[in-house]
This record gives sequence, structure tokens and C-alpha cells, in this order.
Amino acid sequence: MTQLRPGDVAPDFTLPDAHGDDVSLAAVRAAADRGVVVYFYPKAGSPGCTTEACDFRDNLASLAGAGYAVLGVSADPVADVRAFAEAEHLTFPLLSDADHAVADAYGTWGPKTVDGRSFDGMHRSTFVVDPDGTVRTAQYDVEATGHVAALRERLVGAAGAARR
Repeated sequence: MTQLRPGDVAPDFTLPDAHGDDVSLAAVRAAADRGVVVYFYPKAGSPGCTTEACDFRDNLASLAGAGYAVLGVSADPVADVRAFAEAEHLTFPLLSDADHAVADAYGTWGPKTVDGRSFDGMHRSTFVVDPDGTVRTAQYDVEATGHVAALRERLVGAAGAARR
């Protein structure tokens, strides 16, 4: 599992969203003033993923106000992504990477062990991609609780300082 580092070029991608419409990182980057938060989550509707998604939802206005867009990516099929987005009233795009090709490119797919069971799966990870396509932040195996607040503090605080 090769991991990205700050300064690397973020692999571009186009994936279907909860409605089956294609969303490309390049288009979202072009529309974002300061960058795109791309986060990978293991399983739509699971407790940790729900906590994380709702944290992004609840902080979306602050992130957007600072110039950042948010994209969530999982290996779930479109129907599961749609059900999750609807159940949790998520207002940012959730994308289906059903063959985990994008997760592979970002180094977020690989061996993991949960409750003594080993398997290949998605590692909860978050990236900030600058408008030019450069990875600014690469965080692997983040906690579901608390990492959105820490990310928001860095991004929104940095955006506020840059505007002064």
C-alpha cells in the first residue's frame, strides 16, 4: 500500500455520486477557492462512518466559507451511498469507488484487522488537495471522532489568518 505525502500530485478521478452522476476531482478543484477535502471511509451507515460524515456535514458551512469543498469516498455501491446520504441528510457528495481503484491510488485500501478478523478494506483517511492538484495534507488511519474538528481548526484558522 503506497501512501501519498504532502507535495505529491493527487490522483485525479471521476466517480458516481449518490445519484449515479459522475463527479470529478478536477471539476471540484476548479470550483474550490482553497482546496478539496477528500475523505475515505470504510462502510456507509456504520457507527464510525456515520459519526465522521455527520461531523463533516455539521462543519460544512465553515469549511465552505473558508473555500473548501468536501468529497466522501467509499467502496460501497451507489445504492448504499444514496441510502446513507439520505438517512443522515448529507449535503456534500458521497462517491462510490466500488472497485476501490481510487482507494488503491490514494493508498487507503489494504489489509486491516477488525475484531480479530483480517481482510482487505478501506482505511479511514483524509486528504486536502490544493486547487493545483497538489496534496497538502495526507492523514491515514484517522479516528472517526475528533479528526474533522482538528482539520477544520487548521483549515478554517489558516484561511482566516490568510485573509487578515
